[in-house]
Amino acid sequence: MTDLFAQYQGVETHLVVLEIIGVFFGFLSVWFAKKGNIWVYPTGIISTVLFVYLLWHYVLWGDMLINAYYTVMSVYGWVLWAKHSQDSVHVEISQMSASDTKTTLWLALLSWLFVMFVYYFKPYINNDFSMEGITLGLAHFIWTDWVDATTTAIFLVGMWLMARRKIENWLFWIVGDAISIPLYTYKGFLFTALQYAIFTLIAVLAYIEWKKILYNSRASASVSPL
Repeated sequence: MTDLFAQYQGVETHLVVLEIIGVFFGFLSVWFAKKGNIWVYPTGIISTVLFVYLLWHYVLWGDMLINAYYTVMSVYGWVLWAKHSQDSVHVEISQMSASDTKTTLWLALLSWLFVMFVYYFKPYINNDFSMEGITLGLAHFIWTDWVDATTTAIFLVGMWLMARRKIENWLFWIVGDAISIPLYTYKGFLFTALQYAIFTLIAVLAYIEWKKILYNSRASASVSPL
């Protein structure tokens, strides 16, 4: 355990504190999402904004883009949920349509290509946006870059489906969260890795809970009035 937290040696205290706060609000956001509660978005925005700053500080561009996208999608989801909520808190759940499936495939592909584009120019970005003394190419890619691009695509789709209140969003979160556990452990974000481990469990429970809610709502709708 001591060896694990040794990765935080030399890290400024305020950065560790910000990560812990970001993780805390991340937990709150996922818990509210599990309950189909609109507070998933304001709590999520606090978490993602903090991680945008942290990841920018550590020059983790792919992860930073993911969290910047989450922030934008949280605003989008907040508006949609508020619009379709009868009590301004909870929303109705539905399943993906054929049209949703096509859109998710395009979103996944475009997001993956975009992140790979960013990483292609990472040497240029890391060199203070100068081409002096550097070269570009796939040879500069490391395995985490490929994983970052893949998790970005997975999380992008999950966030979009959550904003549209589709139960399948949890399947994408489960896969993406599970991949992120070893990824963030490797990067040294131990609190974040722990967060994703718990997120995976919550996502599984949330999928089960949303499935029950969807089944009950359909059962109620099928009952004809006397």
